[in-house]
Amino acid sequence: MHPQTDVGVLGATGVVGQQFVRRLAAHPWFRLRWLSASERSEGKRYRDVVAWRWPSPIPPGAGHLIIAGPSAAGHAPRVLFSALDAAVAEDVEVAYARAGHVVISNARSHRMAADVPLLVPEINPSHTALLDAQRRARAWPGAIVTNPNCSTAILDLALAPLRVFGLEQVMVTTMQALSGAGVPGVPSLEILGNVIPFIAGEEAKVEMETRKILGSLEGPRVVDHPVVVSAQTTRVPVVNGHTAVVSVRLAERPSVAAVREAMTGFVGAGPVAGLPSAPAAPLVCFDEDNRPQPALDAGLGDGMTVSVGRIRACPVLGMKFVALGDNTVRGAAGVAILNAELLAVEGRLS
Repeated sequence: MHPQTDVGVLGATGVVGQQFVRRLAAHPWFRLRWLSASERSEGKRYRDVVAWRWPSPIPPGAGHLIIAGPSAAGHAPRVLFSALDAAVAEDVEVAYARAGHVVISNARSHRMAADVPLLVPEINPSHTALLDAQRRARAWPGAIVTNPNCSTAILDLALAPLRVFGLEQVMVTTMQALSGAGVPGVPSLEILGNVIPFIAGEEAKVEMETRKILGSLEGPRVVDHPVVVSAQTTRVPVVNGHTAVVSVRLAERPSVAAVREAMTGFVGAGPVAGLPSAPAAPLVCFDEDNRPQPALDAGLGDGMTVSVGRIRACPVLGMKFVALGDNTVRGAAGVAILNAELLAVEGRLS
């Protein structure tokens, strides 16, 4: 039996913070002991300040916890999950790492730093070795580990099996759910019956983060994958589940059957398959023309499975498909917890 580790959540009252609370409350390896939020919530019970957004009730072990302020590093557990807004995360996460905490972050602030792992454990578990260089360069006893942007995490899980065919170019248009905008999110009169063809900063994240995640570890740094990615990101009136419409150019020009086989056979690298949050199948492929759909498929694998459908020839780039994933789980809290599990089995949390 794996020994339990005390953990906390930074930014516990937001949508992703609540997803962390939900998933950590029943985790077999981690004990949720500490929550932090803004100064206006400091000193109050979690259940009294959180606007709970999930059909299941607040976990009883979390509801009575007293909220700490954002700068209470001295009282926090060593292992912290960060759901902080990027504007706050940049300085706060560094302060906690300097104080000796391992910060597993969902924020964008440190993702592209050369010495910070940007992890999807099924794709690039070897990138945890960057922590050795990070601790040497920054002379701190803690660490910062990040997971990708929500749409990037979903897209890259579908792209990873295609590297064997020589992944050269990707064109992707995302249809991103309202939950990705947090609370209060997008005003109803702007999104009902509408599509908003711009999400600030999202396209650059998809294009840059993908190259780092699919890249290779060479010594103390990651060499980006040479794939060229062109992204367009949109907000649509869907509550949960990001959809990506993808075309790819592959050097080997494989058949549709070969692409489907590569995706369905993808299980990930290293010890990931045995971790508590790892789904039985990271990718599921549908044959039906009308799948995947957010309402039907976003929750597969407890939200950790990415669904792929409509794999077919593309007259422009060669191959195209549709990918779907749960943006608050596979694209946020779930993959961050999986990152922590990977760090635990590697002995990097202690």
